[in-house]
Amino acid sequence: MEQFIYKNHQRLRYGYTTGSCAAAAAKAAAFMLLSKEKTDYVDLMTPKQIPLHLQVLDVSVGRDCVSCAIQKDAGDDPDVTNGILVYAEVSRLEDVRGNEIRIEGGRGVGRIKKPGLEQPVGEAAINRVPRQMIQKEVRAVCEQTGYEGGLLVVISIPEGEALAAKTFNPRLGIMGGISVLGTSGIVEPMSEQALIDTIRVEIRQRLSDENKDLLIVPGNYGIDFLEQYGHGLSLEDAVKCSNFVGEALDAAVEYGAKGVLLVGHIGKFVKLAGGIMNTHSHNADARMELLTVHAALLGVPVSVLGRMMESVTTDDALACLQEIQMTEPVMERIMERIEYYVNQRTREKLEIGVLTFSKVYGILGETKKVQMLARRLAGRRG
Repeated sequence: MEQFIYKNHQRLRYGYTTGSCAAAAAKAAAFMLLSKEKTDYVDLMTPKQIPLHLQVLDVSVGRDCVSCAIQKDAGDDPDVTNGILVYAEVSRLEDVRGNEIRIEGGRGVGRIKKPGLEQPVGEAAINRVPRQMIQKEVRAVCEQTGYEGGLLVVISIPEGEALAAKTFNPRLGIMGGISVLGTSGIVEPMSEQALIDTIRVEIRQRLSDENKDLLIVPGNYGIDFLEQYGHGLSLEDAVKCSNFVGEALDAAVEYGAKGVLLVGHIGKFVKLAGGIMNTHSHNADARMELLTVHAALLGVPVSVLGRMMESVTTDDALACLQEIQMTEPVMERIMERIEYYVNQRTREKLEIGVLTFSKVYGILGETKKVQMLARRLAGRRG
């Protein structure tokens, strides 16, 4: 693709999704099967209304079926599926009424093993919009060629099984391959929305059974801490929300959670005390400002406040408080503000517990409901 977007002063190229690849491959294979003509390129209009002109690769013509592939192009997005081949094999369906288009997943396409995802348990992990795209394109070919029977479309991704370990699929209960995804048909480089969508899917999946409590951590620091924290909490149950704390809380409310235990490093969670729910440094920092202002309100000397403001890391700032034995009262104030803002974000529709820590100083603070939620989360596994 030669369409671009500007982000953070960089010119980044768009790509197209596995869903677009699957739909284009299905369209090309259906055309070659029904017209008995070979094609080297296929045109596809994506849901985002950006047209694609894609090369058809690895064509194989059988007696009653045609298979071909489209190569995935993720543009300038760091996508593990960039460059893979997405195959569609199209064959006539016998003994069916009407013009049924049946879509199945073949080698390298994951299969859903847990409830709560977009497709039912047992189905191939080909999401709703890609299925709609495949149906639309194949039906258009049927109309073009005058074919009134049914067709079977099998989508395969030979590299999918190996790539699945680098995705969220095993955590979500999608086994044996990757998913065929995409709501717009287009990959927007460095898209925050793509990550938010993944977090939302995982939260919905975790809440799909009798479980109504969630354990949410920003990333690996939280996972590492939980290994030492104990309390019977399972690392397998932790949803990683990256910097999107606010969006994770929104999803928890939307999908009917009862309680949420948030566990995170002070370097990220101190920002929550200022109502900053996206903790990425590009969005906002204010770590030292928040620590310093709460220290100032408790009478910490100006000389110490100045050193805190000049600190590079939160651990450096905390070291200043440790020297004058003021870490505990400052953290108590900060935890009160964190509790206030997370309750504001959720409109108090959740029972929220927040625990924050430092790799140097251990547990720094926890809100009132942490222990209760930790017991509930541990108890559901017992």
